Amino acid sequence: MMNKWFKSGSPWIWMTAGAVSISLISVIGLLLLIAWRGLVYFWPSDIIEFSIEQNNQKYTVIGEVYDSEEVPTSRLRQAGVELTNYQQDTVERFLIKTGNREFVELDFRWILQTDIQDKQAKPGLAKIERIKNGNFYGYIHAVVEDGQTYAGEQKLAKLDAVIERAVDLNEDMLDIQNSDIGAINYQLENIRLEQRAIELKGKLTDAVIADFAKQKSDLQAEYLTYEKSLNELRVASQRDKIIVRDMRGELVEIPAYQILDIQFPNDMNGFSKAISFVAQIGKFISDDPREANTEGGVFPAIFGTVFMVLLMAVIVTPFGVVAAIYLHEYAAKNAITKIVRISVINLAGVPSIVYGVFGLGFFVYMLGGNIDALFYPEAAPNPTFGTPGVIWSALTLAILTLPVVIVSTEEGLSRIPSALRQGSLALGATKAETLWRIVIPMASPAIMTGLILAVARAAGEVAPLMLVGVVKMAPTLPLDGNFPFIHLDRKFMHLGFHIYDVGFQSPNVEAARPLVYATAFLLVTVIVTLNITAIGIRNHLREKYKSLEH
Repeated sequence: MMNKWFKSGSPWIWMTAGAVSISLISVIGLLLLIAWRGLVYFWPSDIIEFSIEQNNQKYTVIGEVYDSEEVPTSRLRQAGVELTNYQQDTVERFLIKTGNREFVELDFRWILQTDIQDKQAKPGLAKIERIKNGNFYGYIHAVVEDGQTYAGEQKLAKLDAVIERAVDLNEDMLDIQNSDIGAINYQLENIRLEQRAIELKGKLTDAVIADFAKQKSDLQAEYLTYEKSLNELRVASQRDKIIVRDMRGELVEIPAYQILDIQFPNDMNGFSKAISFVAQIGKFISDDPREANTEGGVFPAIFGTVFMVLLMAVIVTPFGVVAAIYLHEYAAKNAITKIVRISVINLAGVPSIVYGVFGLGFFVYMLGGNIDALFYPEAAPNPTFGTPGVIWSALTLAILTLPVVIVSTEEGLSRIPSALRQGSLALGATKAETLWRIVIPMASPAIMTGLILAVARAAGEVAPLMLVGVVKMAPTLPLDGNFPFIHLDRKFMHLGFHIYDVGFQSPNVEAARPLVYATAFLLVTVIVTLNITAIGIRNHLREKYKSLEH
């Protein structure tokens, strides 16, 4: 009976189903782990006030509990830690984020359970998110608004208005700096390059010089106007401040313009924490990074990732489809065609860093350098396209993913019955018309499948991008309001590189750890969103051209 069952092949079916199930459960478990470790970072944690006694010294520590672990007692004693009258094999210790970076050496510290005399989540403890120097923890002692000090119950009534005013002023200043003053600097640089180009051609006359001087003068006058407005906003932003009593018991003045947000997690209920949780995720997605990428948001990295992937898709799709059509429809069935197909398949297995080296040598130095020599001599010695940028990253990843699109498209073409081609030709259509109206529409789902696979691989690549365009911090996006609006020569940020930079290059490892999980989960979400969009388009095309198959 058992022998018959084995011969029927049923065990192999069950083994295959089991392997697929285990793989699926593993992937889902990994995603859930990343999501949990990343999203919990945005949940408002209680702020704990610890009473510590260590080496006969008593002091107070205020902060958030980030992690805990069991440490062998023997290891602590070997390190010189005194554990008098403690007989357990292990002792628990807590990782506390204390912030207040100006007054403590590190904004994270480990505290042993044996040193804790008392710990309480006292009401009124505030978490102050600042533009620089990280978070500040303490009790709000007073609010100073326009020179008048408010304490007691009045301080909380004034707090929201002061912070809202400071945030609005900061946004106005940032808008003037990036949009208005940035646009003027961009125009001044273009005028300089245009004048230099005319000078190289030997056509720089006094009238041309006077015209350029007039343009510069007008722009500089406009610049001074914006600079005056910016200085007025800076003076206005320095009007208010918050006085906080920190864990040392001392009063610290924090200018309002340095504050981004103030929370009182210990006073929040579950609903308030849920609202704050959603708001923090929104800020993480929409804000720029701060403090060496360990704080703030990742919007430039999200934009750079999506922009580069879409640009890569626009480049790789036509080239991959044309190559596949030639190999399947036009190329002779001989040894050379077989070698080309084998080469295409083998290209898919080349390490991605090799593509990065090729992109740096061919695209950046050779192609970009020649473009600069031909079209941008006035910018020399500063390179325009002869330096890593988003266009070279997209081209490098297009070559990397080209075999996937070619193979997928060829498989789609091979599934189209030859009778359809012959019927179209018999009705008087040319081969080109047959390809355009019959073959390509029917193969479009396979083309989209190849594009989905290409997008999934390209969005997660990091190694080649480090050589051809990705940077730790990009001052401007590849897309802005300055003509020609899309700047393909600019460097950009990428979620994959952001994960590497935060996880392995960060000066503050403990602060960066939750951001690694959050960014990784966000990268997976971006890839899934792009793939779902492509799958939706593929399913629509499959339904649209289903009638042609019959």
